[in-house]
Amino acid sequence: MNPLEALPHVLVVDDEVHSQSAMRRTLDEDFTVHTASNADEARAQMERHAVSVILCDQRMPGLSGVAFLKEVRERWPDTVRIVISGYTDTEDIIAGINDAGIYQYILKPWVPDHLLQTVRTAAEAQTLQRSMNRMDLDMRTSTPVLRQRVAHKLAHVRSMFDFDRIERGSNSPLNAVCSMAERVARYDLSVLVLGESGSGKELIARAIHYASPRGGGPFVVENCAAIPDSLLESELFGHKRGAFTGAYEDRPGLFQRAHGGTVFLDEIGETSPAFQVRVLRVLQEGEVRPVGAPRPVPVNVRVIAATHRDLEQRVHEGLFRKDLYYRLAGVSITVPPLRERAGDIAPIARRLVREVGAELGRPGAVLNDEAIACLMGYPWPGNIRELRNEIARAVALSDGDEVQAQTFSLRVLHGHAGLATGSPASGQALPLPSTGTLSERLDAIETMVLRETLLRHRWNKTHAAKELGLSRVGLRGKMARFGLEG
Repeated sequence: MNPLEALPHVLVVDDEVHSQSAMRRTLDEDFTVHTASNADEARAQMERHAVSVILCDQRMPGLSGVAFLKEVRERWPDTVRIVISGYTDTEDIIAGINDAGIYQYILKPWVPDHLLQTVRTAAEAQTLQRSMNRMDLDMRTSTPVLRQRVAHKLAHVRSMFDFDRIERGSNSPLNAVCSMAERVARYDLSVLVLGESGSGKELIARAIHYASPRGGGPFVVENCAAIPDSLLESELFGHKRGAFTGAYEDRPGLFQRAHGGTVFLDEIGETSPAFQVRVLRVLQEGEVRPVGAPRPVPVNVRVIAATHRDLEQRVHEGLFRKDLYYRLAGVSITVPPLRERAGDIAPIARRLVREVGAELGRPGAVLNDEAIACLMGYPWPGNIRELRNEIARAVALSDGDEVQAQTFSLRVLHGHAGLATGSPASGQALPLPSTGTLSERLDAIETMVLRETLLRHRWNKTHAAKELGLSRVGLRGKMARFGLEG
């Protein structure tokens, strides 16, 4: 065998020839390097070679880097995607993270050692993923060594999604939520997770799955609101080859892929009546019939559903089936929004800045005290998802490792959510918490008042204490109690 054929293949896509040459010189001892100047050339290279890692410039003639990497994600999902750019366009970075699933975002001028190590790590990650995909085939040999390997990997995954790994403060309202979810996890009951978009419902669902007896099975996620009715039956139940135009091969459906594990149906409240009928049938009968199949296929799954809607209200309005609601809501768990968890903002933000910093090639990024205080003064209508995007913007725009408050968007700096109702700037009253005991609701209201007052006085404790009729010591005690000190 040619020794080069044993090396992982890397594709460099850049319209500047000297950049291609520089990256080739950096990588060619460890990798087989291919180059392309635009998306069309890159597409041809991807079709010709089994590319492990692709490094793509963002600003190119024709298709942009992020747009092309979205296509790569769909056609070659195993290829690890990295963006290299000389521009810090926040929207590009966020689109790359959310839409193209990029592994890292490297800024020019890049450092050769850092680039080489990043690509090595990316190639290793792809190799590990392929090994995991082969695990089911390897298990057919049933050797003790393979069983130990699988048990070790499963234990590692379970530890990654353990309830204790859900970031929160010491007195967080999430403590009670996680305690309840952990107790429910061991029983094979359907669970309905309620909460605003971006509040962490999927994290709770994953933790329930991996803490359950089904933790060794698959965890399959489906965003119900994103499924058009025309694809509904095939997506849920799968299809047989030739069942309809375009069905070139057998395709297992959602419930078949989750057999022995858990199905997470996100945004179940957005579904059509047709979707609701089909899901109810699966839950009642425990079997699915793929499109074009002569007979049904038994499936054994646990269903965890989530929604930001008030499902009981939608049942009363005739928009959601009552029988399906009671099937799904074996146990209901409500995840409070981030604005009611002031003590969680600082630890979540610190964890996110570590994760985002690593993704963007800025592993030393940290939030200073002023930045933490600024984040805690904003109501976060988009919850953790909005917080992550704000931190990605700030890390990208920061000159050094210290992320400062001025890198945040104006709405965060000003402490209000623009046109969002219930924000201090809208002139309306602060939103009252709708869940929890009387004591918990009073604590949430007190937290909101303290935070709003501190924000108006730019975190000047003397002025805030005077307005609230407290001593500085009393104010500091309340700030510590409610987690308002970064």
